[in-house]
Amino acid sequence: MKRQVLAFNQNLMLVRHHFAKGWQGARHKHPHDQLVYVVSGSILFTSNEKTIEMKAGDSIVVAGEIEHGASALEDSEVLDVFTPFREDFAL
Repeated sequence: MKRQVLAFNQNLMLVRHHFAKGWQGARHKHPHDQLVYVVSGSILFTSNEKTIEMKAGDSIVVAGEIEHGASALEDSEVLDVFTPFREDFAL
Protein backbone atom coordinates (compact mmCIF):
# COMPACT_ATOMS: atom_id res chain seq x y z
CA MET A 1 0.00 0.00 0.00
CA LYS A 2 1.25 3.47 -0.90
CA ARG A 3 -0.34 6.57 0.65
CA GLN A 4 -0.19 10.10 -0.72
CA VAL A 5 -1.67 13.00 1.24
CA LEU A 6 -2.96 15.37 -1.45
CA ALA A 7 -4.39 18.36 0.44
CA PHE A 8 -5.76 19.24 3.86
CA ASN A 9 -6.69 21.88 6.35
CA GLN A 10 -7.87 21.54 9.96
CA ASN A 11 -11.33 20.39 8.84
CA LEU A 12 -10.75 18.16 5.81
CA MET A 13 -8.15 15.86 4.23
CA LEU A 14 -7.87 14.18 0.81
CA VAL A 15 -5.67 11.07 0.59
CA ARG A 16 -4.85 8.79 -2.37
CA HIS A 17 -4.10 5.13 -1.69
CA HIS A 18 -2.63 2.62 -4.13
CA PHE A 19 -3.31 -0.98 -3.14
CA ALA A 20 -1.52 -3.91 -4.81
CA LYS A 21 -3.62 -6.97 -5.59
CA GLY A 22 -3.77 -9.14 -2.46
CA TRP A 23 -3.11 -6.29 -0.01
CA GLN A 24 -5.08 -6.65 3.22
CA GLY A 25 -5.48 -3.81 5.67
CA ALA A 26 -6.06 -4.30 9.39
CA ARG A 27 -9.55 -3.63 10.71
CA HIS A 28 -9.49 -0.35 12.56
CA LYS A 29 -11.53 2.64 13.67
CA HIS A 30 -10.84 6.33 14.13
CA PRO A 31 -12.84 9.39 15.19
CA HIS A 32 -12.91 10.85 11.66
CA ASP A 33 -15.81 10.53 9.23
CA GLN A 34 -14.46 9.01 6.01
CA LEU A 35 -15.63 9.00 2.42
CA VAL A 36 -14.14 6.19 0.30
CA TYR A 37 -14.14 6.47 -3.52
CA VAL A 38 -12.70 3.73 -5.75
CA VAL A 39 -10.97 5.35 -8.74
CA SER A 40 -9.79 2.09 -10.34
CA GLY A 41 -9.63 -1.61 -9.55
CA SER A 42 -11.78 -3.33 -6.95
CA ILE A 43 -11.65 -3.84 -3.20
CA LEU A 44 -13.56 -5.72 -0.53
CA PHE A 45 -14.74 -3.28 2.13
CA THR A 46 -15.98 -4.46 5.54
CA SER A 47 -17.93 -2.30 7.97
CA ASN A 48 -20.36 -3.32 10.71
CA GLU A 49 -19.67 -6.99 9.89
CA LYS A 50 -20.98 -6.48 6.34
CA THR A 51 -18.59 -6.97 3.42
CA ILE A 52 -19.20 -5.48 -0.01
CA GLU A 53 -17.22 -5.47 -3.24
CA MET A 54 -16.49 -1.97 -4.45
CA LYS A 55 -15.42 -1.27 -8.04
CA ALA A 56 -14.30 1.83 -9.92
CA GLY A 57 -16.90 4.57 -9.45
CA ASP A 58 -18.29 3.18 -6.17
CA SER A 59 -18.25 5.19 -2.95
CA ILE A 60 -19.30 4.80 0.66
CA VAL A 61 -19.34 6.95 3.79
CA VAL A 62 -18.08 5.55 7.10
CA ALA A 63 -18.99 7.38 10.29
CA GLY A 64 -16.30 8.00 12.89
CA GLU A 65 -15.67 5.24 15.47
CA ILE A 66 -17.09 2.50 13.19
CA GLU A 67 -14.69 -0.44 12.80
CA HIS A 68 -13.85 -1.10 9.15
CA GLY A 69 -11.22 -2.55 6.85
CA ALA A 70 -10.43 -3.31 3.23
CA SER A 71 -8.51 -5.67 0.98
CA ALA A 72 -7.56 -5.38 -2.69
CA LEU A 73 -9.03 -7.83 -5.21
CA GLU A 74 -6.80 -6.27 -7.88
CA ASP A 75 -4.41 -3.35 -8.15
CA SER A 76 -6.56 -0.41 -7.04
CA GLU A 77 -6.52 3.34 -6.53
CA VAL A 78 -8.76 4.73 -3.80
CA LEU A 79 -9.42 8.31 -2.69
CA ASP A 80 -10.30 8.87 0.95
CA VAL A 81 -11.70 12.08 2.39
CA PHE A 82 -11.47 12.51 6.16
CA THR A 83 -13.14 15.08 8.36
CA PRO A 84 -11.63 16.48 10.44
CA PHE A 85 -8.14 15.98 9.02
CA ARG A 86 -6.01 13.08 10.29
CA GLU A 87 -3.12 14.43 12.31
CA ASP A 88 -1.37 11.04 12.08
CA PHE A 89 -1.31 11.31 8.24
CA ALA A 90 -0.22 14.97 8.23
CA LEU A 91 3.15 14.32 9.89
